[in-house]
Amino acid sequence: MSVTPEKFGDVSRRTLLQRAAAAGLLAVPAAGLLSACAGSEPSKSDGGGAAKSKDNPFGVKDGSAVKVVVFNGGLGDQWAKEDKVIFNAKHPNITVNMSSTQKIKTEEQPKMATQPSDLVMNSGADMMDRSTLINEGAIEPLDDLLTAPAWDSEGTVADSLLPGTVADGTQNGKFYVVNVAYTVWGNWYNAALFKKEGWTAPTTWDEFFALAPKIKAKGMAPYVHDAVHGYYPRWALFASIWKAVGKQAVVDIDNLKDGAWKADGIVAALEPWEKLVKDKLLLPGKLDHTQSQQAFLDGKAAFIQVGTWLKNEMAATIPPGFEMTISDYWSKSGDKAAKDVFASSGEGFVVPSKAPNKEAAKEFLRAILSKAGSAKFAELTKSLASTKGSGDNVQDTALASANSLMKNGSSDLISVKFPDFYADLDKESQNLSEELMAGRLTAQQFVDKMQAAADKVAKDSSIKKQTRTA
Repeated sequence: MSVTPEKFGDVSRRTLLQRAAAAGLLAVPAAGLLSACAGSEPSKSDGGGAAKSKDNPFGVKDGSAVKVVVFNGGLGDQWAKEDKVIFNAKHPNITVNMSSTQKIKTEEQPKMATQPSDLVMNSGADMMDRSTLINEGAIEPLDDLLTAPAWDSEGTVADSLLPGTVADGTQNGKFYVVNVAYTVWGNWYNAALFKKEGWTAPTTWDEFFALAPKIKAKGMAPYVHDAVHGYYPRWALFASIWKAVGKQAVVDIDNLKDGAWKADGIVAALEPWEKLVKDKLLLPGKLDHTQSQQAFLDGKAAFIQVGTWLKNEMAATIPPGFEMTISDYWSKSGDKAAKDVFASSGEGFVVPSKAPNKEAAKEFLRAILSKAGSAKFAELTKSLASTKGSGDNVQDTALASANSLMKNGSSDLISVKFPDFYADLDKESQNLSEELMAGRLTAQQFVDKMQAAADKVAKDSSIKKQTRTA
């Protein structure tokens, strides 16, 4: 499983499974399953009451215990075991009972109304629905965690986090989900191959199209992508749209503003992708995510676009000497937001409202988000953590290039919200993305069909409308 965020700015394979469940395609618990959480008596704390200080801002009591449940997926769980060591170095008299699973919803949701774990990593295909947890009062707002002192750096916990992490975990004006991983998307290439051939990695579409004939002359396709799952090419298409027309135009799209898809520059943003297909620069074949990633590793294609889970997911088959390196999505002359990077946080922890030791759960989150903890996370997973500077000292080309991309980007991050808002529009955007990348649609036709699909949702009074403000 890939390491990807659970909300959009992305849409992960994991998120798509969750949406399939929401649409009735997979079995899910009844909507009222958590209703007891809101109506029953609040839990009594077993872990608070000690004197509060900078090193113990929640007053965690010596002799108490905290139960931590970790999702053991693409990231593994060794990083969390390192956090346990960091936590107990400061709190040796607090017992951490840590377990790992891939069955979060199956194992944890039934406990939410009675005696839940204290801290749960709500991730994976079997994750609990975030909105249901929030709406039924099953998880604790964590705004006090944000204002608490950072574990081993100056300022607050909020000050230590990468851009977008707080917003990603916020709903209805409150902070509920602590995302610990940070995914960056872009175009990947083998830096060792480029050095050998004397190629310079392109930063613009013009540079890519100039390089493409040289790549083909070496018997390689210039580009490969997942042609099975429509949300894969959509990441790249929407990054191009955002870079070309800027944030406000995408906010208008998310808000179903009349004619938003007709904004100047949107068709032009997609025309390089149309040209890439028409010029036969894609590796032939209907490859899925792992097949396309393996083709890239096998030297059949020079570039692939995915997120920073790539190295961890494909670790077993990376050839010796392969310098996996990510660069930003290519821009065009005149783009309004060429420096904006497509990145967001994911892999979220929640604290159940009825957890017996919420204080220790929040304190353990401080340890996870510490400089020491995030550095271990980056070292072990080859992925960025959501804490600033996590990848600064890791000697790995994939992670170092992602770290550099984030540091050199602007303060705005590319994000698209409508797939979170409207399931039918989400699916149509996936279908149309596949069609464009298969050469069955032009850029203009893609835009026209997206506008028609958005209009249909906007005019449907039975669909609750969502509003994006930032």
